[in-house]
Amino acid sequence: IACEDTRHTRKLLSHYDIHTSVTSFYQQNQFKKAPYLINCLENGQDIALVSKAGTPGISDPGYYLIREAVKKEIRIVPIPGPTALIIALVASGISMESFVFEGFLGRSKAERKKKLNQLKEEKRTIILYEAPHRIKKILPEIREILGDRHIAITRELTKKFEEIIRGKVSEVEAVFLKKEPRGEFTLVIEGKQKP
Repeated sequence: IACEDTRHTRKLLSHYDIHTSVTSFYQQNQFKKAPYLINCLENGQDIALVSKAGTPGISDPGYYLIREAVKKEIRIVPIPGPTALIIALVASGISMESFVFEGFLGRSKAERKKKLNQLKEEKRTIILYEAPHRIKKILPEIREILGDRHIAITRELTKKFEEIIRGKVSEVEAVFLKKEPRGEFTLVIEGKQKP
């Protein structure tokens, strides 16, 4: 099992009494580790790719390994599981007819503003991921560039501390002025509406 967080995965394996070897495969080591894993696959081994939460390759390590396996014509067997973006979209109350997923906007204000300006005219629902330490910074940027649209911010979906905050961007901003954000967030933003 190649996994983003060996401690997290070992806990899960222990719970189900599964005994197999585990190797780390995360953002910082994926380019170094991928050739080894491809070699294992070419030698007939099966490898499960597991992310800490969500689906490997969707704003989590995995895309590079999958791409390299596909190049070598190695069979990929995806097993459906939870993906925060789809769960958040369904729970948001915002149009699900068509949407665009942009992952994380960026660490710097300049990166975020550039991406938001690219999304300004987007008519489809916009889905983003965001870290807790940036959520208070990004909400005013969204309001300034995209306008005071409807938004749903979710965290810990399907877990004990599940939270969904819905409203206009300004209303959701006010909520975060009163509380310290925890956990990774999924933002579902209404697309540009016709005047």
